[in-house]
Amino acid sequence: MSKKPLSSIVNIELPTASMIDNAARTPTTQAAYRISNAFDLRLKQAAGNVPLSIYNKNDSSRPSLAFKFVTKSVIGEGVEPVTDDVVVGCGRSRVPGQPQVCRPDMGQNMGCEYARVCECMEYASVDEARLKPEEKALYVAGEVAALPKRFPYHASDPPTLQAFYLNSRAEIYECNPNCNCGPGCKTRCVQNGRRVPLEIFKTKNRGWGLQCLVDLRRGQFIDTYVGEIITNAEADRREESSGPGKASYLFSLDKFVDEDLLEEDCYVVDGEMMGNVTRFINHSCEPNCRQYTVSYNKYDRKVYELAFFAYENIPAGTELTFDYMDKDEEGEEEVDTSSKEPTSEEQRCRCGARNCRGRVWY
Repeated sequence: MSKKPLSSIVNIELPTASMIDNAARTPTTQAAYRISNAFDLRLKQAAGNVPLSIYNKNDSSRPSLAFKFVTKSVIGEGVEPVTDDVVVGCGRSRVPGQPQVCRPDMGQNMGCEYARVCECMEYASVDEARLKPEEKALYVAGEVAALPKRFPYHASDPPTLQAFYLNSRAEIYECNPNCNCGPGCKTRCVQNGRRVPLEIFKTKNRGWGLQCLVDLRRGQFIDTYVGEIITNAEADRREESSGPGKASYLFSLDKFVDEDLLEEDCYVVDGEMMGNVTRFINHSCEPNCRQYTVSYNKYDRKVYELAFFAYENIPAGTELTFDYMDKDEEGEEEVDTSSKEPTSEEQRCRCGARNCRGRVWY
């Protein structure tokens, strides 16, 4: 996937504590105080059973109210997603040549113990080290069904992403509600939602940021990037109408672009007017998080999840960051980052990393 320029969030300046004390005499500050309470209430409602909070020691502002918290992406006009009733689940039919099918009682009652026979993982990365001599020929010929696959997660608590996926950025396939393996299947990590408490906080010079309130393990799931799913043409229209210097929250769902799926036919996730707390994650040239493609339907190459995982062990209270220039597509054209001088103030990088490129965008 690719990301279009994302700059700092537009803030609404709110009154100081002393001004709030006199709000009864100042109608303007009364309104600002109500705006502050309104954002905090929205955040509390969006949290569900896992805490979300906001912290600002630098001033009395809150993020803009021109934003709606949503827990999953909203389908926009012109987007045609695959409906849930036609999504193929595993364990409903027997794989030719294989006696096993996925059952809820497999793998210590965690389901889908054998990745090679799980239909949901048909297109998952093949575990080449486990290939038998006769299977290697099939693999070279492009036949991947019934070959051993790389399982995405460690069966740990919390589950963590296997090193192969963490480093390779290969697409991750999870089971879905139509599967026979049951809701406790160990492939179900991202679809179970955020499980870590997060906090929006005001940085000194980069607007709002996001931090985790507990220690994160390398490979641990954090949250997904959600918003309005729109067509590529609509994304271009919104970019043109927004003008230069305006924040962009567009992520292209172009992971599976090939000769059969053109980039202009891909969808885009726009998190500007609706989304979740991941829209507050700042850029770093040396990030501690990465974003990965997670699919619940192996046949749908246009709609999938954009999931953030910890790329290293992250102590509680550390700001979460990812590289806005990061590309996870194989064969991506190299970008010349030798020049650190930004061409505009919006391109200037303030991440403070030791090897900072000096510019966010090239």
